[in-house]
Amino acid sequence: MAEIRDVTKLKQSLQVVELYYQDNLSQLEIARQLGISRPTVSRLIQYAKENGLVKIQIINPLVDSQVLADQLETKYGVQFHVVPNNYGGMTATADSVGKFAADYLTTVVEPGDIIGIGWGHTIHSVTKQVEEQNASGVRVVQLKGSISHSQEKTWAYESVNELAKAYHTRPEYLPLPVIFDNKVTKEMVESDRHIKRILDLGRKANVALFTVGTVRSEALIFQLGYFNQQEKAQLQRDAIGDVFSRFIDREGRLVSNQIDDRTIGIHLDDLKAKKAAILVATGNRKVAGVHAVLRAKYTNCTIIDQGLAQLLLDY
Repeated sequence: MAEIRDVTKLKQSLQVVELYYQDNLSQLEIARQLGISRPTVSRLIQYAKENGLVKIQIINPLVDSQVLADQLETKYGVQFHVVPNNYGGMTATADSVGKFAADYLTTVVEPGDIIGIGWGHTIHSVTKQVEEQNASGVRVVQLKGSISHSQEKTWAYESVNELAKAYHTRPEYLPLPVIFDNKVTKEMVESDRHIKRILDLGRKANVALFTVGTVRSEALIFQLGYFNQQEKAQLQRDAIGDVFSRFIDREGRLVSNQIDDRTIGIHLDDLKAKKAAILVATGNRKVAGVHAVLRAKYTNCTIIDQGLAQLLLDY
C-alpha cells in the first residue's frame, strides 16, 4: 500500500509543479483547480524538489547569447542563434525569437528560392514579422496538410499568406488534413495531379522553416481531432514530440509507421537536403524535442531563446 501511495503522490506532485513552473499558476489557483488546499500544494512542490522532480536553474543574464550559441554549436555541430531577451524591443519571448527568425530568414532567402513552411503559433510568430522583400522569383509552399477537424486555430493560412505577401508571390496551399483516417485514402489523394505538384514543390524547397511540437495533452496537434484516445496514449508514451506532424523519439526516429503512413507532407529525411533547414523553438518544454531534431540532423540552423539554450546545453 505504501508503494501505491508514493506513486499517487508522485503523480500529484508532477501535476502541481507543471502547473506552477510551466503554466505559471499561483499556489492558490492550483489549489482551486485541483480541489486541494493551498498548504497541500506547497507541500507537494517541496516533495517534488526533494525527490528530484524539479531542478531549479538560475539563468545568468550576463552570459552572452553568442557564448551559448558557440557552446551549442560545439555540442551539436550545427549553426545556432540564441536570441537575447527583448530582441527588437519585444517583451514576449516568442515574439523576440520570431522577430530574430524573421530577420534571419530574409538574409538567407535569395531570388528564385522556394520557401517551405509548417504551421502553428511559433511559425506564425515568425511570418507575421517578415518585412516586405525585393527578392524576385521566390515561391512559398506549405510542407504539410493544413486542414483540421476542429475549430482550434493552427495559423496555417495566415502564416503562408503573410510570407507570400512579403515576397510578392502567390502562396501554394496544401488544402488537406495533415493526418488521414487511413493510408489508402491518403495515397489516393497524393496521386491527384494538383496535390502531387504541391508535394513535389515542397520536396524541391531549398529553405524550410519549422518548429517542433510536444506530446503534452494540450499540444496543438492533439486538439485537431486526428487521433483517437488509444493513438494519443501511444504517442504520448513513445514520442517526445513531432516535426511536421511526424512523431519522433529521443533519437529523432519515427515512433509509429502506421500513423506516419497516414500523414501527408514532407518526409523528415528530406530536410537534410535543404540549403537552410531552420528550426525555431521557444520554451523549456521543447528541450527534448529540439535535442532529438538535432541528434537526427533534421536542422542545420537552430534559433532558440536563452532559457531553452541553457537547458539544451545541459541536456
